[in-house]
Amino acid sequence: MLQIIEQPFGKTTDGTPVHSYTLLNGFNMEVEILTYGGTIRTIKVPNEQGVAENVVLGFDTIDPYLNKHPKIGATVGRYANRIAKGAFTLDGKTYNLAKNKSGNHIHGGAEGFDKKVWRAKTGIVEDKAILQLSYTSEDGEEGYPGTLKVVMLYYLTIDGSLGIQYEATTDQPTVINFTDHSYFNLNPEEQADIKQHELTVSADRYLPINETSIPLGELKSVEGTAFDLRTAQTIQSVFDQQADEIKQTNGLDHCFVLKDENSDEVKLAATLTEPKSKRKLEVFTSEPGIQVYTGNFLDPTLGFQPHQAICLETQHFPDSPNQSHFPTTVLRPGEKFVSTTLYKFSTLD
Repeated sequence: MLQIIEQPFGKTTDGTPVHSYTLLNGFNMEVEILTYGGTIRTIKVPNEQGVAENVVLGFDTIDPYLNKHPKIGATVGRYANRIAKGAFTLDGKTYNLAKNKSGNHIHGGAEGFDKKVWRAKTGIVEDKAILQLSYTSEDGEEGYPGTLKVVMLYYLTIDGSLGIQYEATTDQPTVINFTDHSYFNLNPEEQADIKQHELTVSADRYLPINETSIPLGELKSVEGTAFDLRTAQTIQSVFDQQADEIKQTNGLDHCFVLKDENSDEVKLAATLTEPKSKRKLEVFTSEPGIQVYTGNFLDPTLGFQPHQAICLETQHFPDSPNQSHFPTTVLRPGEKFVSTTLYKFSTLD
């Protein structure tokens, strides 16, 4: 039986109440989402024996979310990933953004979507438990042009899928790029890291990067490289190849170009499996790319260890506003941006 449970989850520093909404599908799976940052706090899914465990990183209280952390479980925007030198030009006008990572702009700036309290509505429709979160980003917020209205629909289905649909409209030309920044470990009780997880990515190409993780502009073939994940590999085997590009970032932190990247149809982007629990996660998306980040710099002072979990961030390409041959991230008045990502959980046969 589908259910939605609402509970208080503390307050922000200015006293704004934060709530948690837990979606239950009646088949031993539940997802908890916070109105603060559109944050996925827990995803509990069964293993082969039917034992449900939380497979994403999260904090127990509101305070760590209010402080600096690596976007644990958060919704990222206005622009996920990086914009080179914190600036872009649109229709002849240059916009300057916060330079909050190695001289570049990353994940929406100092006070991105992950630091906002979203308005919530809930409902149960047919086979889905639905949480709608909405937020209006005012013109000039973090340096971005246009008043941007964003609606996110989270829906949990009875077949073990968590969907996220993003919608946005603007009153001025602007750039957008949203993603979910959940960190997955499919066997958290037995595996202290994700190195024995097996990963497949449906990508023939990836984006090489410079020393500050800005794409060089090339869509490079994965053939003969450590980035060839078209067949399943353990994360450890990827690390073992000692590729210079991977050593540079202490693991994977690269955008993969999905097949049919110019299509907005939902397609399989990645598959993650864990052999002991036999949990399986398939990621489907309408986005052209997926950033694979193996938790390379997770901070022990926050209670996490490097490579403890992996992010599979469906998105447009980093620095697209400055690289015109990448799929566009420009949104104009009268247009409606719609994007879908689906996390489908199951167990191995």
